[in-house]
Amino acid sequence: MEFTRRQFLGATASAALVAGTMGRGTVFGANERIRVACVGIHGRGGSHIDGFSDLPDSEVVALCDVDAHVLEERAAELEKKTGKKPKRFRDMRDLMADKDIDAVSFATPNHWHSLGSVWACQAGKDVYVEKPLSHEVWEGRQLVAAAEKFNRVVMHGTQRRSERDWARAIQRLQEGVIGDIYMARALCFKNRDSIGTGEPKEPPAHLDWPLWQGPAKEEPYCDLYVHYNWHWFWNYGNGDLGNQGVHQMDVAIWGMNKGLPVRIASMGGRFGYTDQGETANTQICTFAYADGTMLVFEVRGRATNDEAGARIGNLFYGSNGYMVDGKFFDKNNKEIPDEKGPGEDITVGGNHYASFIRAVRSRKPEDNPAPARVGHIASAHCHLGNIAYRLGATLTFDPASEQFTGPDAAQANPLLKREYREGFEVPQLA
Repeated sequence: MEFTRRQFLGATASAALVAGTMGRGTVFGANERIRVACVGIHGRGGSHIDGFSDLPDSEVVALCDVDAHVLEERAAELEKKTGKKPKRFRDMRDLMADKDIDAVSFATPNHWHSLGSVWACQAGKDVYVEKPLSHEVWEGRQLVAAAEKFNRVVMHGTQRRSERDWARAIQRLQEGVIGDIYMARALCFKNRDSIGTGEPKEPPAHLDWPLWQGPAKEEPYCDLYVHYNWHWFWNYGNGDLGNQGVHQMDVAIWGMNKGLPVRIASMGGRFGYTDQGETANTQICTFAYADGTMLVFEVRGRATNDEAGARIGNLFYGSNGYMVDGKFFDKNNKEIPDEKGPGEDITVGGNHYASFIRAVRSRKPEDNPAPARVGHIASAHCHLGNIAYRLGATLTFDPASEQFTGPDAAQANPLLKREYREGFEVPQLA
């Protein structure tokens, strides 16, 4: 094989190895199927397997998971479905060395998203990465740089970008149907129950716990982390703001079209129960932009009412009306019809996986509805909100340098980038 696991342990050496030899876009024949490997296949990864294996112009040829039981179960399911035995990997660095894989999809825990995606770019493979694109702001910027440096298609898994109705709604919004937009609200109201408490213990034999942790700070194994509740621990997840919420955050920043904010404030807590989770289950974030417009994000993890008919959704407020989840209303609450209609489907039938495969095949930027740069901005909003929450401070931010400024900068800037475990460092490319 052209690459080895050892070569991926040194990010700089790895980049030097592949730059200039694997950075060019691959040209696929009309009848060639894009060969996809899926990494992290317990939960959302199952949807990746089905999504890519159901398309006529892609096939899932390899699976990777650090849990041997999950790997064998998913491999058996895929073989039964397709009649073909997929390659199986425990360590994604071995997968990167396989020249017969064209693209990699990631549904790992959040702390692996950027590093795995950068490794794939370095190995000349295109990337579909689940939300959020990053675990911290800094590493998201490095993935943007990796996509550009190695000429890779990187698509962020925020599916609204592939939905025709949402594309049309954002187009109408920016055409001025409700006038000048002065504020957006995004809602993530999902009732989350207590996760209880757990004790450190020996990890099960079928789970490679050191590899599961990867770039994260090393911690003793606890049953609470695997396979879902890692979302509520800062070492691995980003709370519901960066879990479900990043979908709505992406729509909000899509409609506002302001880039990164200049001021961030957040407050909240973990209310209604006492458990071992660390992230907020109730949280309000406010983002202010250089022109004075604002974005407000609300997380409610307990019982709640709807907001204008939305529990998980988006609202935009303009000088002449407002929009709720794609429906437009004037100042008198009368709906404003769309005389043109949704028009031509700009993606592939609302199928994010199909949109990705089309972008891989065409290599045209316009065929990628959610490129790395867009995913970075949406994810960074979530991280900035969480940093303001954790510090209990209103923070000032410089969008150009992607650094905090002002009196709280000394506390806030270290939270933009984690200390990586040796051998799992995200390389600096930007």
